Amino acid sequence: MNRKIILTATVLFFITVKSFSQKIGVFDAHNDVGKILHHGNATCNDATGIYEVSGSGDNIWFTHDAFQYVWKKMKGDFILQARGKLIGKGFEPHRKFGWMIRNSLDSTSAMVAATIHGDGLTSLQYRKAAHTNVEETKFTINAPDVIQLERKGKQYIMSVAHFGEIYTTQKIDSIDLNDDVYVGLFICAHDKDVVEKASFDNVRIIIPAKENFEAYKEYLGSNIETMNVFTGERKIVYTSPQSLQAPNWAHDGKNLIYNMNGLMYRFNLQSKTAQLINTGKVKNNNNDHVISFNGKMLGLSAASLDGKYNSVVYTVPLDGGEPKQITPTGPSYLHGWSPDGKWLTFTGKRNNDPSPAGFDIYKIPSTGGEEIQLTNTTGLDDGPEYSADGKYIYFNSVRSGTMQLWRMKPDGSEPQQLTNDEYNNWFAHISPDGKWIVCLTFTQDVKPDDHPFYKHVYLRMMPVSGGNLKVIAYLYGGQGSINTPSWSPDNKRIAFVSNSGGMK
Repeated sequence: MNRKIILTATVLFFITVKSFSQKIGVFDAHNDVGKILHHGNATCNDATGIYEVSGSGDNIWFTHDAFQYVWKKMKGDFILQARGKLIGKGFEPHRKFGWMIRNSLDSTSAMVAATIHGDGLTSLQYRKAAHTNVEETKFTINAPDVIQLERKGKQYIMSVAHFGEIYTTQKIDSIDLNDDVYVGLFICAHDKDVVEKASFDNVRIIIPAKENFEAYKEYLGSNIETMNVFTGERKIVYTSPQSLQAPNWAHDGKNLIYNMNGLMYRFNLQSKTAQLINTGKVKNNNNDHVISFNGKMLGLSAASLDGKYNSVVYTVPLDGGEPKQITPTGPSYLHGWSPDGKWLTFTGKRNNDPSPAGFDIYKIPSTGGEEIQLTNTTGLDDGPEYSADGKYIYFNSVRSGTMQLWRMKPDGSEPQQLTNDEYNNWFAHISPDGKWIVCLTFTQDVKPDDHPFYKHVYLRMMPVSGGNLKVIAYLYGGQGSINTPSWSPDNKRIAFVSNSGGMK
């Protein structure tokens, strides 16, 4: 069948279709914008979270646009994230796809678009007012697949990366779009006679914290997510308007343990239900909790019952019970069990230094007893975690200037720096097979000795044997996202928390 016959059939079909369709995934609807010969389409696989979008249209340029749009109405500030790619070789090197924000569905609308072209050209494109020409700011990066577009008032920030790399960013100021806008994914064939396709995964629409947000007094909603660390495929398994924090993956592979409002919960991955874990009188638990290597015990960090300390270490059977207090004083924040179950390692402050630098790393018998100080430096040491073979304790330290990953022998000897870059790397989590490290990375706008809530952060991974940190997740989170061990027993996945406001 030749191409002209295909076009005729498609035109006849287009006459019968509706302009708008029903809700798709996280979006309100999808439809063609502008003069279109070939009706576009969009689907969402609820199991995988993958969107496939097809569309025609001669261009998104000059004073008029023509394309397929999958959109949601939104107000205020927001962050749009996805990983996307064009499907097939295509007909036109300037076919394009990405994120777009528009005042209206009229083809002449003012808009801002994070745009990736078929030939790899990447640009932040915008029309400042209806019926005016599109302008653009080009990137030097070619053909990225990770695309983020953020609105902060009248500022629009586009960040892109090849999956595994740090973002490259461009921004424009004083673009005066409506408060109430259309937000969504788009594809344009750049040829009115053909239809092109793109797919998107890891699609997230995020409402960030307000500028005057007060940490530890105000909280955003939470997504508990799981992710394949080798493919980057993410899945939201549970969403709550509450602050859920620090999921541990139980050794049966079937449950996640997390804290919420001072209590501990078990989330069943199959039934998608959460169950309260009995922790007796200990009802002010924080996000530093760890499951023992044999899977039978849960270590907790919680306020002392006498009210003297904001965090001391307890242990309790994983199925619940009355916890036993292990550290006599605080603050003490648990981060690891030894593989033989005999020791707990924690971050503690045992002096009156009010700064984070007063914290060092200690270990203590898991049944209680005398604590042993393992580090004593002028900077913050935190996040101590045993490797599965028991040969090392991994931790993060600011002693070299920025927060970096380190390891030492279990007696505190032979400290060795593992990472050394311009970012701040926290919480070295070692895979059960001992081959990989996953950590949380903050950018330079965060102080090295701080790990706050609600920031643009990366999850990164490197071989235990050494090498570069590779980005495996681009998320909005931070404190509480992945404070403690969260690997699945099969060494393929991790669990973590991402955050957003406006959840129901």
